[in-house]
Amino acid sequence: MRHSMTGRNGGADLAPPAPFDPVVILVRPQLAENIGTTARAMANGGLFHLRLVAPRDGWPQPRAWYASSGADRILEEATVFETVDDAIADLHRVFATCPRPRHVIKPVMTARGAAAELRATSSRKLKSGILFGPERAGLDNEDMARADTLIRYPLNPRFMSLNLAQAVLVMAYEWYLTEDTVPEQYLMTNETHVATKGEVENFMTHLLQDLDECGFLHHEQKRPGMIRNLRHLFARGEVTEQELRTLHGVVSELSRARKIRHTKG
Repeated sequence: MRHSMTGRNGGADLAPPAPFDPVVILVRPQLAENIGTTARAMANGGLFHLRLVAPRDGWPQPRAWYASSGADRILEEATVFETVDDAIADLHRVFATCPRPRHVIKPVMTARGAAAELRATSSRKLKSGILFGPERAGLDNEDMARADTLIRYPLNPRFMSLNLAQAVLVMAYEWYLTEDTVPEQYLMTNETHVATKGEVENFMTHLLQDLDECGFLHHEQKRPGMIRNLRHLFARGEVTEQELRTLHGVVSELSRARKIRHTKG
């Protein structure tokens, strides 16, 4: 059964991703606020499909929209089921989060490993879902019996307590990182850009000209090595166009000051 409710100000411009992206399934969630913050966590990680199994206070619940911080579309498209079996009937793979699996013989994966498996499943055009248990007790043995694989987060063993939205956010984050387009590191350049080789070479020409004029490179035997060292310095990192402009100014000002001193002398 599908319900719809208009969120505040229409919410964020969220659109359903690929149809085979994982489904987040909240089993017997107790608080509307937790459903809302779960939707927010899903939006952070690019997940969209939300299913609710027997929510304690029914559905829809306005407080969920207030807690979602604009992830309205996810809540509006959420579907409600009476049982876990109903919620997973159309899925090919089912994962279940479980902090302390007991008396269960199943494969157990970390969140990162499960995310990679979910991505592989999606690429094969198979539908998958992740079960998250109620806030207080988590999934029971009957719920876990429906899953192919369990997910256990590698957290501090002395304190592994997560609320529902946090548990969903960990999986959403790991799912998002499996995209090939997400770089592990990048340089934030804001309004400038990483300098081209031509821009770096233009600065080097300016710098070497002034170094020649001041006599810094007068030693013929050492000159080639000194120039190479300077080139290595600017080739080693991603210097920006703005930084080069600043260095151009520094070189020009030092040259001007040297000429003034020479004139006065």
